[in-house]
Amino acid sequence: MAAFTVIDHTELTGATASWNVTSIPSSYDHLLIKGSVRSDYAAVHYDALGVRFNGDSGSNYSTTFLATGSGTPFSARGSGDVSGGPVYCVPAASSTADTFGPFTMWIPHYANTANFKQAVIYGATEAASTTNWEWLMGMNAILWGSTSAIDEVTLACQRSAWQTADFVQYSTFTLYGVTGA
Repeated sequence: MAAFTVIDHTELTGATASWNVTSIPSSYDHLLIKGSVRSDYAAVHYDALGVRFNGDSGSNYSTTFLATGSGTPFSARGSGDVSGGPVYCVPAASSTADTFGPFTMWIPHYANTANFKQAVIYGATEAASTTNWEWLMGMNAILWGSTSAIDEVTLACQRSAWQTADFVQYSTFTLYGVTGA
């Protein structure tokens, strides 16, 4: 049976550019991040969420994104990204007031030093609307081209560049170490 250990839990008390956990112990099998977040990016219904491992801002990430915000699914692939993103979309300033977007990110075998690291993130962005692309559901596969064990994770809003907006007050992040799964 899998055991989940809380490594970090953060509820923001004000607008914050990023969430960062350092010195993650290598004693777990996998990492799991659960969040409920909102961006203050103006004039849009959703903002992009980006991830960096171990502070790596090089072009070492590739992503495959599958989403829908209408009756037609959308997919995209990117490589050479300077972060693992955008890896997910979160409600932004013009979404339904006080609405936060839940997400889950799995990072299997994060401490392995023989292979590149993978992550998968999925979630939904609600906007109390039936208008296309004012709501969004999706998932993203991420490959970080490094054999280094992950001991630091940073999440930030990145509509057009890293940290272009802030997470709003009451956004929450919980990082779990998972063993036995």
